[in-house]
Amino acid sequence: MASADPAAPPRILFNYLTHPDDMVEWRRALRLTREVLAQPALDAYRGEEVSPGAQAATDAELDAFVRAQAESAYHPCGTCAMGSPDDPLAVVSPAGEVFGVEALRVADASIMPRITNGNLNAPTIMLAEKLADAVRGRAPLPRPEGPLAEVGAGEGGRQRLGPPARAVAG
Repeated sequence: MASADPAAPPRILFNYLTHPDDMVEWRRALRLTREVLAQPALDAYRGEEVSPGAQAATDAELDAFVRAQAESAYHPCGTCAMGSPDDPLAVVSPAGEVFGVEALRVADASIMPRITNGNLNAPTIMLAEKLADAVRGRAPLPRPEGPLAEVGAGEGGRQRLGPPARAVAG
């Protein structure tokens, strides 16, 4: 927040590429991508490297490419993590209440403690719906009964079989 005025625009500072590990990870990703694409199985499909280009080889050259070209794809999350009051990294409670600020809640992707490995749209809608229910005093849905279906071997994913717990308005 830039001001106590609720109409004032927020101050947003993403801090992209500010931690030394950020550049290390980018370099590793670029070099690993090159290694994968250089495999003989891809010979028939591989052309010349377009970006950053084969001439970019040193750490400094890769860093310059990343600083000039990296972007977020507009899916930031985790900037004010949700957690318990004793978690030093948490900014909001599990009910979305901002610690130390009266009558302010956050109900968007910024409160996700960790980035998802998929698009943020569906989990953000779910999170906002659950927090809206809490604000309105609606009880959480009961834990579903019944068997779980394994999504894939080794993936650790599970989902419920059967109809949704709450009817969807149509």
